[in-house]
Amino acid sequence: MKTTISCFYRNPVKFRMPTAENLVPIRLDIEIEGQRYKDALTWNPSDPDSEVVVFAKRTAKDLKLPPVFVTQIAQSIQDMYSGEKIVPIKLDLRVNHTLVKDQFLWDSNNFESDPKEFARLFCKDTGIEDPEVGPAIAFAIREQLNEIAIQSVVSARESRMSKKGR
Repeated sequence: MKTTISCFYRNPVKFRMPTAENLVPIRLDIEIEGQRYKDALTWNPSDPDSEVVVFAKRTAKDLKLPPVFVTQIAQSIQDMYSGEKIVPIKLDLRVNHTLVKDQFLWDSNNFESDPKEFARLFCKDTGIEDPEVGPAIAFAIREQLNEIAIQSVVSARESRMSKKGR
């Protein structure tokens, strides 16, 4: 018997959890002394050539913005990519004969946080020996982080749409 797998999407949307190599979306909207700077860009915080202050100075110079904008642009970028985004994660799983119930806070902006490593340490610390539990925990964490990321995108779109309607 032949099994056929059909795909409903020609180009499925791919979602990748943030890593150190990923670009961070930055949205700037700064108004000082009656002048406004508004921009959306992506930033690679792990690139050694990405110097926030140099970028801010170059931007202010290119757009003929007053020098006071340099500090604001640099600070805004710094805050957006280095700020913590703490989200609650809740585990409520049954894997074989093991029941896992726990909740904790996760910094989704910490690109070094790894659900797989967290799950491995969780199992080690709690004495769980079933080899299927760790991957199930990591999957549950990724699933919740994915849902939170999708909700953030939807929320940002709705916010922009409501501002356009004003």
